[in-house]
Amino acid sequence: MNGKFISIEGIEGAGKSTQISFIHDFLESHGKRVVVSREPGGTELGEQIRELLLAPREAGMSEDAELLLMFAARAEHIHQVIKPALQRGDWVLCDRFADATFAYQGGGRGIDRDRIQAISDWTLKGIQTDLTLLFDLPVALGQSRVIKRQQQKDRFEQEKADFFEKIRDCYLQRAEAEPQRIKRIDASRDIAAIQTQLADILTELLAA
Repeated sequence: MNGKFISIEGIEGAGKSTQISFIHDFLESHGKRVVVSREPGGTELGEQIRELLLAPREAGMSEDAELLLMFAARAEHIHQVIKPALQRGDWVLCDRFADATFAYQGGGRGIDRDRIQAISDWTLKGIQTDLTLLFDLPVALGQSRVIKRQQQKDRFEQEKADFFEKIRDCYLQRAEAEPQRIKRIDASRDIAAIQTQLADILTELLAA
């Protein structure tokens, strides 16, 4: 694998989408070919699964079904997009990856971490991010940003604040456990300050 794999993580309203274009342009300005993708999604099948996962539904969805759908989409994504891109020497920039499953289905839903790890090991087959950028901010601020979008909330965005508090806690625990891979970004700051921090982190990765 000659390319590098970067994922973007964070709770709803953390501003990930705003910064993905900056990261993409920064890497391309340094001569890297960049493939931008997202999870769940990234492939035709993955996008269909995304619709199932995000669509609000009165009947809900079982936690196990949610977990397995996430990994079904991820398996296809790795096979069709991520692994081929890395083998070509491209850099992959992905909006969410495996850390999101540990945070949302593990922290948020309360699914046992060992169960998630077992499925993750089987699905990823050694694929791991070289860098994960965790856009972190208080849950209340994130929720206020989601409201300001003035669009229908998806199934996850409709969850209560305590759900996102658990997710945030899990993300921060993972960042503390893997400080070399997961870099916390203070997403409550202004865009210029965030991009300065991003540029420093990406410059370090480019030099590695």
